[in-house]
Amino acid sequence: MVVSTDENLVKESDGRRRSPGRPRVPFDRIIAAALRIVDEDGADALSMRTLAQRLDTGTATLYRAVANRGELVAHVVDCVFGEIELDPDAMRGADWEQVCLLAGQAIFDTLSRHRGVAPLLIGRVPTGPHAMVHREWFLAMLLGNGFSGEAAARAYATIARYVLGFAIQLPRHGAADSDAAEVSSLYHQLDPEAFPATLAVADSLPTATLEEEFAFGLRLIVAGLAGLRRGA
Repeated sequence: MVVSTDENLVKESDGRRRSPGRPRVPFDRIIAAALRIVDEDGADALSMRTLAQRLDTGTATLYRAVANRGELVAHVVDCVFGEIELDPDAMRGADWEQVCLLAGQAIFDTLSRHRGVAPLLIGRVPTGPHAMVHREWFLAMLLGNGFSGEAAARAYATIARYVLGFAIQLPRHGAADSDAAEVSSLYHQLDPEAFPATLAVADSLPTATLEEEFAFGLRLIVAGLAGLRRGA
C-alpha cells in the first residue's frame, strides 16, 4: 500500500483509492466523554458502542486508544482519583487521625460528585498513576506515624472500602432521598412487644443523612485504628 499525495486517501495495490478511516480522537477527550456517560447515565451505560456514538466516531477508532472496556474503565477511575483534593493548609500540623479523616472525606466528596463511578470500583483495585500516588502518600503517612507495614496496609484498605461502601449508596443526582417522616411514622406503628428497641430510637433512626452517617462512622474507624500503632 502506498500513501498518495492526497492526505485523505490511501492508494491500494490495485490502484483503487479508499479513505484511511476515521481520524483519531484525542485520548483526554475519550476519557472525558466516558466519564460524562457514567455521570449522566450510570456505570452500566458505559460501553465502547455508546462512547463511540457520543463522540460521533466508530468503535474501531476507540480500540486504537484502549484495548477494551476494562482498560477504559481503569482510565475513567484514575481520572476521578486525579480530582481528589487535599488541603495542604489543613494537613499542616494535623495529627495522623485528622489526616485520615480529611483524606477519607476528600475521597467521599469526590465520589459524591461522580456518583456513577463507585460501582466501577467494585472488585477492582485502582492502579492508575493518580491512584498509585494517592495510595503511596496515605501509606507513607501511616508508616511515619508508628504503624507497622501490615497495620498500615489494613488501615488503608479499611478506610478505602468504607468510603466505597457509602459512596455506592449515594442516590443518583436528582433522585429523591427516602422520606424521613414517613420512615419514622412506620417505626412508631410497630408492635412495642416485638420491636421495643426500634421504638425506643424511632425518632433518631431516620434523621441523619447518608453524608452525616458517613462522617460519624469514619470518626469511629479512625479512633479504632489508634490501637494498631506500635506501642499503643
